[in-house]
Amino acid sequence: MMRALVKHPDEIGLRLEEVPVPRPGPDDVLIRVHTTGICGTDLHIYNWDDWARATIPAPMVVGHEFSGHIAGLGHNVSGFTVGELVSAEGHVVCGHCRNCLAGRRHLCQDPKGLGVSLPGAFADHVLVPKGNVWRHVEGLAPEIGAIFDPFGNAVHTALEFPVLGEDVLITGAGPIGLMACAVVAHAGARNVVVTDVNPYRLDIARRMGATLALDVTRDDLEGVQHELGMTEGFDVALEMSGSPAAMRDILENTIHGARIAMLGLPTDAYPIDWTTVIFNMLTIKGIYGREMYDTWYKMNVLVQSGLDISPVISHRFDAEDYEEAFTALQSGESAKVLLRWAV
Repeated sequence: MMRALVKHPDEIGLRLEEVPVPRPGPDDVLIRVHTTGICGTDLHIYNWDDWARATIPAPMVVGHEFSGHIAGLGHNVSGFTVGELVSAEGHVVCGHCRNCLAGRRHLCQDPKGLGVSLPGAFADHVLVPKGNVWRHVEGLAPEIGAIFDPFGNAVHTALEFPVLGEDVLITGAGPIGLMACAVVAHAGARNVVVTDVNPYRLDIARRMGATLALDVTRDDLEGVQHELGMTEGFDVALEMSGSPAAMRDILENTIHGARIAMLGLPTDAYPIDWTTVIFNMLTIKGIYGREMYDTWYKMNVLVQSGLDISPVISHRFDAEDYEEAFTALQSGESAKVLLRWAV
């Protein structure tokens, strides 16, 4: 038996319970979980909102951001060794749609989600298909490995367009926006301006490489451009907040021909000034998840080249203190919150 955080139907919160340790099938890898990260998806599940009620096949173990050590291998699995530190790509693809067959697995038409539609990683052990396991570079701290999933979202978004020598605007200083800030600064952006309304997270943005971190309720983006010596506007924008106001800021402060990568999910649909998009010949691209597995390779390379994403980790709790962890996540004074499972 093992400890696990289980989502039950028709109730807010999670329950820490004893459940059977999963047994690996022929193509599975059993992983002894070391550390997990809590993300916005987990918060939706915890609060049991409309999306969660319609999506999660409760009761089920949840959680998808994790690192751990290989504890068992199915008899068809090769190339891995018991004891290795690994994480896993949380999207389990179908393998037979047009995009999967073409090698574009991140565009699968019918992916399953670890901790969303498949049993997850908020537990002492998690079972993962062999094709989803990612081996970490030697010497990586397990808590950094535990946030490779959201780090991948940041890398995918931040490097979607060239940023070397460019002026980059990032709207939204959530954990993924903060890591994207570190990535574009590391990749050679000339200026990195991060906007948000949360002073706690704006302070982290400054520590993660932001040239300026602005509170949009009181700071003027146009004036900041003059302060930084910019003449026409931002070259690249990363929309990480899902806020309609942030999108308006982007349209008003980017150059003609600017490139915009959008990861932030809006709560509701909102209008956009398509005249500006067309007349200014803007490129807008939606981003979801990570490219399998090119983004993961880039994450390894970035870490090996000295990129430090540890400032994004604001809280660490033992697994038994998960209620405190979720409270911290909802407090407004947090970034990445971790749960430690290894004893």
